[in-house]
Amino acid sequence: MSLPESVAREEPMARWRRLIQQTETQVDRLRGRLDARVGDKPLLIQSYLGYGTPERAFLLGRVLEDKGITPSEADASLWENFRGTLKRFRSNEVPHARIGVAVGGALQEIIADDEGHLSTWLPLPPGVAQAGELLSLQLTLLEPQREGTPLEATASVLIPGPGARFGVISDIDDTVLQTGATSLRSLARQVLFGNAHTRLPFEGVAAFYEALGRGRGAEENPLFYVSSSPWNLYDVLVQFMELNDIPLGPLLLRDWGIGATELLPLSHGAHKRHAIEQILTTYPELPFILIGDSGQEDPEIYHQVVHDFPERILALYIRDVSARAGRRESVLALAREVEAAGSFLLLSDDTRAAAEHAALQGWIAAEGVERVAERRAEDLAQPR
Repeated sequence: MSLPESVAREEPMARWRRLIQQTETQVDRLRGRLDARVGDKPLLIQSYLGYGTPERAFLLGRVLEDKGITPSEADASLWENFRGTLKRFRSNEVPHARIGVAVGGALQEIIADDEGHLSTWLPLPPGVAQAGELLSLQLTLLEPQREGTPLEATASVLIPGPGARFGVISDIDDTVLQTGATSLRSLARQVLFGNAHTRLPFEGVAAFYEALGRGRGAEENPLFYVSSSPWNLYDVLVQFMELNDIPLGPLLLRDWGIGATELLPLSHGAHKRHAIEQILTTYPELPFILIGDSGQEDPEIYHQVVHDFPERILALYIRDVSARAGRRESVLALAREVEAAGSFLLLSDDTRAAAEHAALQGWIAAEGVERVAERRAEDLAQPR
């Protein structure tokens, strides 16, 4: 039997990706139908912090089998951490779950995708949301149904206020969180056997991000985090940020499921560009500071954003973490192009250097630099 002409024209790897994706989708759908028939497995609506405007909200979440995952403890053993990691990555998602969202006295219905993800723009009636507030939306699982009390959850949506002077979009791995993302062995060890307590922030990051959020006073500038880490680690990252006083904001992570265009999560450029572009178009009047690291593609991605959104990017702060030969020179070459395009790229391994530059530009208060220096010393004094 010959393959259809459209399939025969595909590259071999693309064909395999498509066939594997179709197989995974069919398995997920079969499992969903079986679970719906048996009806004895508890489910969970895991909501993620979204963002929006008074006119519309970007709702984020996922419908999963509830495996009883709880926040990690500081004294958890390696085995306990490993078991927690397995639970997170062996997520049994509920494909095409139907969710009701209560908005302004009416019920809007949304449907999860093949991986159980909720990623939807919702129109908001006038008066439902105000700029500067954290909007709460009530979610109810409509299908698959479970006996007993209806499954509900609350989703939060950040709506920046009129006092925001700029926004911040930051990477997480090797920018905020010391992951050793440039070393596969180091990254795997931390993900598999670590938890929110064992993860370390870069020195002074908490104070710097707090200063950016406050600006020159009490501006409440919004912070967004865009990362290629999987959604399975969302709760770990949130707990890590809370433990280390890092200001929270929407975390836009990545689905590591098999897709038609990728077999493994090797390239994160498309994900980051899409997430950043969506934020910038959502707030067209707001300039942004982009923060990342030199370990992977952040400088190249941000460089392109500067060109695609002229006069919107105040600065790029790039943490110098790469030991690759020639990497520093290539980033400095990008810095010259960024400056020619009307923005600025700072490459440094010290958070204080970025804070000093931000203070000179009037984006943060002078005392913010002092606090960064103090917090940096405190972080360095912590046991490693």
